[in-house]
Amino acid sequence: MRRTHFAAWAPHCPVCSRDRGTAPPLGLAEGFADYQDDVLAGILVCADASCRHEYPIVDGIPIIMADLRRHLGERAIELLLRDDLDPVILGLIGDALGPDCWFDIVRQGFSTYAWDAYGDLDALESLSEPRPGAARRCLSALLDLARPDPAAMARHVLDLGCAGGRTSFDLAAAGNALVLGVDSNLALLRLARRVATTGRGSYARRRLGLVYDERRFVADLPGRERVDFWACDATALPFAKANADLVLALNLLDCVPDPRRLLASMADALRPDGTLLLATPFDWSTRATPVEGWIGGHSQRGAGSGAAEPLLHGLLTEGAHPLSIDGLRLLATAEHAWHTRLHDRSAVQYRSHLMAVRRTVRATD
Repeated sequence: MRRTHFAAWAPHCPVCSRDRGTAPPLGLAEGFADYQDDVLAGILVCADASCRHEYPIVDGIPIIMADLRRHLGERAIELLLRDDLDPVILGLIGDALGPDCWFDIVRQGFSTYAWDAYGDLDALESLSEPRPGAARRCLSALLDLARPDPAAMARHVLDLGCAGGRTSFDLAAAGNALVLGVDSNLALLRLARRVATTGRGSYARRRLGLVYDERRFVADLPGRERVDFWACDATALPFAKANADLVLALNLLDCVPDPRRLLASMADALRPDGTLLLATPFDWSTRATPVEGWIGGHSQRGAGSGAAEPLLHGLLTEGAHPLSIDGLRLLATAEHAWHTRLHDRSAVQYRSHLMAVRRTVRATD
């Protein structure tokens, strides 16, 4: 956890925010050493004496979640993905555990996102289709949609659902902003942090079935000293309101339990005249989002016949819908092709809906 980012984002206690409607700050407990102003391990503690909830910093990643027990119960296994074991040993472990086990599921997801983020830096990677970098190309299309370039002018940037973190580095390289990547996947955050602090990374690239190949790459990316990565709930960000000039969320909206709450959380994070960049393929699944939370894709007997875009546009334009988010104005929309690699013989093609949104300036701001 970079102290520069800790000072800039000044996180507060998500438990107090959820249960009491208050926002006492988090402080770093005594007894933990820094490494060049970077806290690699430690505990953040709520300043409210009647709360004193604690949040761990693991491998430089602060895990600031209101329901810490549930989150660690679901995701802590990702911290056991090691890069110091021989690939042959990892292969034997994967064979022994077999398909569809926790190890297989986590490795598959990690391979998919790491390949898209850093495959272009891998000398062994083929240049044939599909090509890595779908997230980066989507970000570029969104920045073009929101001209003038909001990343070049921003001071504080949030990249929500940052996955392997490559888009966070692109946002840092576009200007002089402090960029904070936020995700819940601890394995991907560790990869992103390693790139940010060392300029190098590695991952197991899925070839087919249970077969993976170790890949290592150099990623001395411009602006990486201005990027950090935290584990937070994007639908309840533990930050002061109106602190970000730019908020990015690529293909995150259909991956959270409450999409409207995510929209409200992002709007709260934006400064007046700040920009929100969204992309979503509306790929709803009840494993991530209860059907009553879906934005389109159901209730074909209602207004819009189940279409997603009109409903989402209404939510992003103040006054256009009974549930619209206050203070937002939709600027422009577009469509963008996005593919996800699963293994050497399989990829999934999406069509993401892109939106550039502005936080309006009020007389009281």
